[in-house]
Amino acid sequence: MEKDIVYIIMAHGQSEGVKSVRRWDHKTPYSIHPIWCATMLLHETSLPEDLRQDGSLALLYHDILEDTPFPLPCWLSERVLGLVNEMTFRSFQDEIEMIWGRSKEARLLKLYDKTSNLLDGAWMEVEKMGKYTNHTSKLCEDVERNYGELNITKVVRAII
Repeated sequence: MEKDIVYIIMAHGQSEGVKSVRRWDHKTPYSIHPIWCATMLLHETSLPEDLRQDGSLALLYHDILEDTPFPLPCWLSERVLGLVNEMTFRSFQDEIEMIWGRSKEARLLKLYDKTSNLLDGAWMEVEKMGKYTNHTSKLCEDVERNYGELNITKVVRAII
């Protein structure tokens, strides 16, 4: 996993403008977001080990295609590549509409992504925050139906 962390730090660090830093302070490296998401998933000991391992890699790479000029590295497994592709959308509106046709694993991973965004969502305007909160709440309900209560669902319930 070390080479994966180095890769995403490098890829996000070489992106232009707001894609290289978090919006809320314009100085925290963007790579903190996927690292947080991956780390949170690895703490979910009630989930199967293979889902935690592959899912954490998918979370590390989930913004590479959308936010950097870099490709996904050739060493990723087919499962990880598939999960990254399932998490990739052209817009937030596309995600809201299309995520429900994706796998339950992709919806689980999206919950980590959206939760992280809400935790540092001070940059969001009221309307966008409302849409994010609503979407994240629906993802949380879906994840609880499929996986039961997890640490991430507890975090979501505490912040929405």
